[in-house]
Amino acid sequence: MSFTCRQDVIDIETEVTWEARDKPDTLYQMLSHTARSFPDRPAVSYQLFSGASDPSHTLTWKQFHDQCCQAANLFRSLKVGENDVVALVLPNCLETAIATIGGAIAGIVNPINPLLEPEQIGAILRETEAKVVITLKSFPKTDIAQKTAEAVRHAPGVHTVLEIDLNRYLSPPKSWIVPLVRPKSPTGHHADILNFNKAVAGQNTSLDFPDSTGDRVAAYFHTGGTTGMPKVAQHRYSGMIYNGWIGHTLLFTEHDNVMCPLPLFHVFACHVILMAMIKSGAHVVFPTPAGYRGEGVFDNFWKLCERWKISFVITVPTAVSALMQRKVDADLSTVRNAFSGSAPMPMELFKRFESATGMTVIEGYGLTEATCLVACNPPEGEKKVGSVGVPFPYTDVRIYKTDAEGQPVECAADEVGEICISSPGVYEGNTYTEAAKNIDLYHHDHYLRTGDLGRIDPDGYVWITGRAKDLIIRGGHNIDPAEIEEALMAHAEVAMAGAIGQPDAHSGEMPCAYVELVEGGSVTGEDLLEHCKIHVHERAAIPKYVEVLDELPKTAVGKVFKPDLRKRAITRIYNAALAKAEIAAEVVLVVDDKKRGLVAQVRKTGNVDEEQLGHTLGQFVRPWEWAD
Repeated sequence: MSFTCRQDVIDIETEVTWEARDKPDTLYQMLSHTARSFPDRPAVSYQLFSGASDPSHTLTWKQFHDQCCQAANLFRSLKVGENDVVALVLPNCLETAIATIGGAIAGIVNPINPLLEPEQIGAILRETEAKVVITLKSFPKTDIAQKTAEAVRHAPGVHTVLEIDLNRYLSPPKSWIVPLVRPKSPTGHHADILNFNKAVAGQNTSLDFPDSTGDRVAAYFHTGGTTGMPKVAQHRYSGMIYNGWIGHTLLFTEHDNVMCPLPLFHVFACHVILMAMIKSGAHVVFPTPAGYRGEGVFDNFWKLCERWKISFVITVPTAVSALMQRKVDADLSTVRNAFSGSAPMPMELFKRFESATGMTVIEGYGLTEATCLVACNPPEGEKKVGSVGVPFPYTDVRIYKTDAEGQPVECAADEVGEICISSPGVYEGNTYTEAAKNIDLYHHDHYLRTGDLGRIDPDGYVWITGRAKDLIIRGGHNIDPAEIEEALMAHAEVAMAGAIGQPDAHSGEMPCAYVELVEGGSVTGEDLLEHCKIHVHERAAIPKYVEVLDELPKTAVGKVFKPDLRKRAITRIYNAALAKAEIAAEVVLVVDDKKRGLVAQVRKTGNVDEEQLGHTLGQFVRPWEWAD
């Protein structure tokens, strides 16, 4: 089954209701059915290194099922019940997939981005009351073990840390060298430390306990987007199975080989891909612990696709931009589609990628709060480049604006408002673990407010125009940063752009932008300012400042991480104001305070008139405080 237009989706919905569809009730049921159907077919493959001839490890569906059961039994032996949390602070490896599914079968699995700072990891562990943490054993060129140990030290509910040793993926002589150069194992926390693989190996390969009797919360995922401090979203079996059902029904079969260099701690890789693999029996390949960030992955990517006879590539626009700077040097005849998410793909990049690879690009849209999938361009049929396609079956997307009384009003076709969603993946009233964060999160108690601005055209295609929270408000005038970013991306030497509002004493905010150039690019910020004067059509939106960075800060799935850009802009503007006023002080750090937002921390560099300093920085909206 597939779809070519909005009417096809409506036809699927009218066949039978979602509730009446023949589908599994639990994740274990879904996994067991596939393991019985395709026991000897490959399920998950992994390479520690990125070379097309480097060693690889593969689990069949029966092996994957058995090891997930062993992991679930282990967690239950560690007193993890259905309402208890197993946290994962891990890069990609086979054990990450096993622990993710085993954790969701036994209790609630909570994958955590290992790139977060220890205080953020610790805050998530405390908020979710995690009992067990799975992480890496100390390993060269990574500090994950050290960061996790520090986080556990501040999470009193954690009683056990299970370590995974990546050295098992190495062969002699490399495997002999690692123990000699391995960083010292971190100590100082209160939890017991066990070897994950040894502990799992001692368990039975079928469940020692009854499976859940129905729907329940089985995963916590923290938001990894562009809005600062993580929030923790709750995902039920029903939403996870819905993602798997979509993948199986509309995208994948057991004959597909899927290349997924995205992290399993993110919903795109976990729910959109892993759940769809489990439902369909398709085969997924994870190259290197860091995926696209891994050493040599971009350089070897096309040859990896040839090696694994890939039929479906999972990607994001930032990765596509990097891949287009490499020659297509392999046989890609097996690759049909590239599924792209996280952000709209610029038209020029879209066309170059399809032309160079022969793939069909399918752009989609999802978010952590909705257990991911929302919409995609039809795999067959009209693809409107720049849109995120039509909503999936059983997903109801509405565009709302608020009237003068603050009440939601549904927008007309092509009218921009806030994208709001109702679907099997939306946990109405309980999206976040913190109840306070669910207040005012829904329209009509039913439609999740995404914070994304967008429109629906007359054909039912959804277009994202920006983030409600990303709006630049210049003297009460709303500026969509997407207009600035699109203009900058039109420049041949610009690979990525991020536009934000920089503090302004008069207007509150003024637009500015930061860019990353293509390899070999030499254009300057001043050149790009002149470019914007021509290509940014709204005069108020022309940025007042453009800076070229070696690399833009990004999230794990390649989105521009705008809080870091805002911190950079606050530091630059405040220090310029202090220098102009000849005040012997400087901003040394900008921190993200959960209640006050971004706060500038100031340190004296000489004798300071504190009243004058307060007046100078008091002209700006963002608060400041003395640094410790």
